Amino acid sequence: MSKIKIITDSASDITAESESKLGIRVIPFKVALGNNSYTSRVDFDNDEFYSMMSKYDGIPVTSQITPFEFEEIFNDHYSQGYTDIIYISINSEGSATYGNSVMAKNSFYDNNPQAEGAFNIYCIDSRTYTGAYGYAVVRAAQMAAEGRAASEIVEFVSDWLEKSTVFFAPYSLKYAKKSGRIPSAVAFVGDALGLCPIMKIFDHKITTFSKARGKASVVPSIADCVMKEIENGSDYCIVYGDDRQVRDDMAQEMTKRLGYPPSDFYQIGAAIAANAGPTVTGVIFRAK
Repeated sequence: MSKIKIITDSASDITAESESKLGIRVIPFKVALGNNSYTSRVDFDNDEFYSMMSKYDGIPVTSQITPFEFEEIFNDHYSQGYTDIIYISINSEGSATYGNSVMAKNSFYDNNPQAEGAFNIYCIDSRTYTGAYGYAVVRAAQMAAEGRAASEIVEFVSDWLEKSTVFFAPYSLKYAKKSGRIPSAVAFVGDALGLCPIMKIFDHKITTFSKARGKASVVPSIADCVMKEIENGSDYCIVYGDDRQVRDDMAQEMTKRLGYPPSDFYQIGAAIAANAGPTVTGVIFRAK
């Protein structure tokens, strides 16, 4: 009988409730603010991290999850009698973490040749960030709880990630300019002009899709972008940061336009906030 474990990293931004209820293993990223090092989801929650960011003048730095950490986790679950591990990773072009998981998988089988065929490790590059793969993680864990086969779960996850798209806007370019994760062409004088870039995350890349003039136009501008690309009737989620009012405004706007509410909400954690800043709003959806 199959015994499946769903694993992800903390940049997927799944809630602690989903983590606990569905038995998902979340590997935390380490975060440094100057000389102080912390473990996300352990040393602070999201709101505490936002407060820490506001008091720190620099840019928080995240560390990749190492091959050693992954191999320890694989060994642990093998010893517990699991038959399948499905690890869904942060975008491989934004972190070496996915590559480290593959390296650890190969090393595990080198050291445990008897496990091949009896213990399957699936390492999946999400090609995206935050709830865009957090949604796939949660659905994968639900499918595992329903008794679905690992192959069926992997097929669903791969299909979702192939079309998964995010439109989001950071309300300040301070962190984006310093981190370099938001294209520099956008980070030029946006703040001075009162422009908020509408960013698109799709297939590894973060690009500028549009611009909103003034913060009041951010929510409707994002909704306009989503409506051009969303697959009819498909699930969508709201991503947000430290401002729950813009979260609610985004959900209300999308519900009005689509006629049904979001499937879930994802509050960005340390790994994403360190690059985009704490105040963001956006929509995660499946593209046509």
